[in-house]
Amino acid sequence: MIRVAAVGDIHMGPDSQGLLRPAFETLPDCADMLLLAGDLTRHGTPEEARVVAQEVRGLPVPVVAVLGNHDHHDEQPEKVADILKDAGVTVLEGDGTIVECGGTRVGVAGTKGFCGGFVGRSAGEFGEPLMKEFVRYTRRSADGLRTALEELGKEGCEVRVALTHFSPVADTLAGEPLEIYPFLGSYLLAEAIDTAGADLSVHGHAHMGTEHGMTAGGVRVRNVAQPVIKRAFNVYQLHTD
Repeated sequence: MIRVAAVGDIHMGPDSQGLLRPAFETLPDCADMLLLAGDLTRHGTPEEARVVAQEVRGLPVPVVAVLGNHDHHDEQPEKVADILKDAGVTVLEGDGTIVECGGTRVGVAGTKGFCGGFVGRSAGEFGEPLMKEFVRYTRRSADGLRTALEELGKEGCEVRVALTHFSPVADTLAGEPLEIYPFLGSYLLAEAIDTAGADLSVHGHAHMGTEHGMTAGGVRVRNVAQPVIKRAFNVYQLHTD
């Protein structure tokens, strides 16, 4: 059995240094890895990224992350990612990584994802160049996630997890205003997950959403935004037999 700890939307800044570290230090007792589902900072500044880095530096479990929209706000996402990487975090965007857990190869594929909406109520790749690029950006994110999951399958991973910031399903948005659903995720991410296959999908972003959901193909989806789970992290168990 694999134990996956996950949290997103921790929105750390200089005044929150040390807030999560005590809980993170308990991870070896309850989890095999920690997944961070984006919006780790408030405004995406290097100063804020260094706060996050100190929270996770030297943890005795692997830490894998994707960035969120807040982590892009200062237009330095590469700098944010580099600071996290220097602290030992694996930061994904359209790629994957393999975590060894007691002889089991666990593949994590990650992308920030983007907006667009869900089946029957989604943006189309039509019209003005800006609108087409909006949808194409989401499609590229989904394609990267699908390819990464497929590659992890080819590499013999017994368990695969999809890690995103934006939601792949509408289920986990319940509680959010319907008007903003198109800005909280895209069905293209769920299509990628179902096409390639995964055992769990983890995301954040929807602060007023719901924890539990599922793709059309039956993959469990969990919204781990901290305002939703109301704790330092949640742990999900994945069976390997």
